[in-house]
Amino acid sequence: MSGLRELREDLERQILSPFGLLSANSGGRLRDEAECTMRTCFQRDVDRIIYSKSFRRLKHKTQVFLHPEGDHYRTRLTHTLEVARIARTIARGLRLNEDLTEAIALGHDLGHTPFGHAGERAMSELYEGGFRHYDQSLRIVDLLENSGKGLNLTRETRIGIHHHSIGHEDDPLEARVVRLADRIAYINHDADDAIRAGLLTETDLPQEVRTTLGQSLSERVATIVNDMVAHSEGVPDIIMSHPVDTAVTIFRTFMFERVYQNPDAKGEEVKVKDVLGGIFDHYIKHPDALPEDYKNLMDKNTRARVVTDYVSGMTDKFAMDTYSALFFPAAWHVR
Repeated sequence: MSGLRELREDLERQILSPFGLLSANSGGRLRDEAECTMRTCFQRDVDRIIYSKSFRRLKHKTQVFLHPEGDHYRTRLTHTLEVARIARTIARGLRLNEDLTEAIALGHDLGHTPFGHAGERAMSELYEGGFRHYDQSLRIVDLLENSGKGLNLTRETRIGIHHHSIGHEDDPLEARVVRLADRIAYINHDADDAIRAGLLTETDLPQEVRTTLGQSLSERVATIVNDMVAHSEGVPDIIMSHPVDTAVTIFRTFMFERVYQNPDAKGEEVKVKDVLGGIFDHYIKHPDALPEDYKNLMDKNTRARVVTDYVSGMTDKFAMDTYSALFFPAAWHVR
């Protein structure tokens, strides 16, 4: 088995474009450790993220619709998997590092709160320092996972996770791919879920979106991905043609107006702050009730910071169960 990592690193030198980031050229980890004999550093990052508790919790966190009735609506986990597949396809087409791209994609939403962006807004009001899920994602992989040891990911994966919402000039192209793949995924699959929920029909989508990108989810994703690969080949950036870029912008604006800010879809969000606020206040007053892993963080963090870590990491169901246990009479609990 010895030498397999080196063989993979040699293969990367042969097949990656000049703009792809070689595993052998990684900036390293927060803490030095011996290399794996089989896996490259970015392949190890993928494994560490997939096996983390934060990743598993994504299956019970809201994407857009709170407690949807039906088994086919996206969750934060299925969103993450769709982003990862789109991003890897683009990376493969451009001969970028697929493993780094996948690691960033799989870790990009680890810091999301329960109840989607409504939960993020609530936590940002509750925690004086403000709350941004991309900051929390980095905090999770650096500190909170693995009983306070973190996952010790590579510099490039950490940068990509932290910058997936707002890019920086020095980001590797693999990080830029994930940032755009995230947008491609959510506007398309959220539209699909909105149609399933009866909030939209296919004909409600703007004419320019349907004409330029396609009449179905798969057609639209394929059009955007193929266009992106065609126009980014051989250049140090990830770009789309003007018609496709314009259609994507129109699509995103439409989704914010008709779905993300739709009172029918988001009507329950007014209750989210009460639920998370009640839990937050309880643990601020009773920090001894926190799990041991979080109490151990008190030495180097403020109480509010640790409570924010705990509450923001909850799944939707665990948050509801916790709120019920704290504030409802025992006889009222749903079994």
